Amino acid sequence: MDFIEGEILYINKPLHWTSFTLVRKLRNKLCRKLGIKKLKVGHAGTLDPLATGVMILCTGKKTKLIESFQYQTKEYIATVKLGATTPSFDLETEVDATFPVEHITKELVEDRLRDFIGAIEQIPPDYSACKVNGTRAYELARQGKEVDLKPKLLVIDEIELLECDLPAIKVRVVCSKGTYIRALARDIGKALNSGGHLVALERTRIGEVTLDDCIDGALVEEFVEALILEN
Repeated sequence: MDFIEGEILYINKPLHWTSFTLVRKLRNKLCRKLGIKKLKVGHAGTLDPLATGVMILCTGKKTKLIESFQYQTKEYIATVKLGATTPSFDLETEVDATFPVEHITKELVEDRLRDFIGAIEQIPPDYSACKVNGTRAYELARQGKEVDLKPKLLVIDEIELLECDLPAIKVRVVCSKGTYIRALARDIGKALNSGGHLVALERTRIGEVTLDDCIDGALVEEFVEALILEN
């Protein structure tokens, strides 16, 4: 494989790793093994540290393809806990409010989920990389400052209830670029006249690339080592 000319790698990001950690580990390993000081390495869509799943990493001249990958449809498996919210809409922050769940049934969940299919407007989470007057929203949120983010238009192609073990539900979501599953968890909670936050998330597909096509991110350095030795 010619990493300088450009390669595309499909990687399953481990839990608790940032997307940048994965990029940095790959870049550093390649630079050391190839005896070079710099190498372009980028990813086609970030994942939160508390999420796992498909990431596409490109090296060298193949980084020019990143934008085309970013616009491909993505699929996620998300576990949402109803009846409580957190400021980040996931487990990064502590529960800040609780809500009733006694009225929620499987039938009600399935009915409300259908309302999310199609083109919708979604307000990104305060704890996101969106910029507000040049500053990342999460930086403002962590300082306790007010964050004013505008709704963004996106498309939910499919949303399917996989498990209903109230107050937790597991859903499969097929969606467009720019969809925040954490924000979707928030909005599902609101639609059910309750609250909701994300407790687990796995990206299972980008375009035609699935988890079956991916190498374990925790083994990316060993994988690169083996590839270079083969060549």
